[in-house]
Amino acid sequence: MMKKQQWIFGMAKLVIGAVVLIAGGQRGLGASPDDKTGPAVEIKIDNFSFGPATMTIAAGTTVSWINRDDVPHTVVDSDGKQYKSPVLDTDQKFSYTFAKPGTYNYYCSVHPKMTGKLIVK
Repeated sequence: MMKKQQWIFGMAKLVIGAVVLIAGGQRGLGASPDDKTGPAVEIKIDNFSFGPATMTIAAGTTVSWINRDDVPHTVVDSDGKQYKSPVLDTDQKFSYTFAKPGTYNYYCSVHPKMTGKLIVK
């Protein structure tokens, strides 16, 4: 009986650990204290839109845009001074780390009606 209880207890710990790990990832808890790269998020480019179109992130977060569309796109900050991706073909990505708080609007220079916004806190 003791081995069965130990097995059940071990499985319960495993399941609880998995639930905590999944829930933490879904809440966007970001990087661990030992991770020197900082938190990261992804924005998908698909069907001629950025998804999500608006996102709030913490300063120091690296944002990666990945093109899931069948046509090329770019990611350009609306000021034209901070970041500009090369033309991204299908499944290519571009990343930029937002160090300072502020509101950052961006668009696709190939399709200017495609816009997005990042709010950095």
